[in-house]
Amino acid sequence: MSTRAAPAPLLIACALGIERLALRTGERAVLRTGDHGGAGHRPVVVRTGMGPRAAERAVGRMLATPDLAEAAVLATGFCAGLAPGMHPGDLVVAEETRDPRGTVPCVHTDLLVKELTRALPGHTVHTGPLTGSDHVVRGPERADLLATGAIAVDMESAATLLTAVRAGARPVAAVRVVVDAPEHELVRIGTVRGGISAFRVLRSVLPAFFEWHRSLPLPRR
Repeated sequence: MSTRAAPAPLLIACALGIERLALRTGERAVLRTGDHGGAGHRPVVVRTGMGPRAAERAVGRMLATPDLAEAAVLATGFCAGLAPGMHPGDLVVAEETRDPRGTVPCVHTDLLVKELTRALPGHTVHTGPLTGSDHVVRGPERADLLATGAIAVDMESAATLLTAVRAGARPVAAVRVVVDAPEHELVRIGTVRGGISAFRVLRSVLPAFFEWHRSLPLPRR
């Protein structure tokens, strides 16, 4: 009996240990249901380290391995919201990522919004451009970035997606959880209410990521 080839895998990139812990905690909950995403294998989660250079190195290294050469890539973790009215625990689905080196469009964002809304009822999902920075953005700098049209900022998503598409044509996306916002600026993640709220949201996003992966016209092997 022949078996259907599995599609190229999903590589999920995050920067921080607490982000990876949230994803691993969520993955264990998903595995208990027996649903690995319907793709024939579990996603590969890589902790890149902080900053665009670390993300570029880690993602480039992963995609250089034969098993991940054609992988879809999704950047995730925490971010800073730029728009007034954003709150810790809100979700950001990037329509594109930006940094000084270029802009990368994301694919099937409408499906991600739909599945995140289903997985996390009651949580606000924002869509728009996600901009990159090489440092933590605070205070008035948020307003400057908001004026460019971006709705959120983080240090790794833009570098992750740019590295991914430069390594070969593939679907990419970025989903971030707001950990602080203009009216809710935080100093330390994980020791305040906003950080805890963002952690709880991040550990619940994997089912939406799996549905996104299922929807992609990926090569099969």
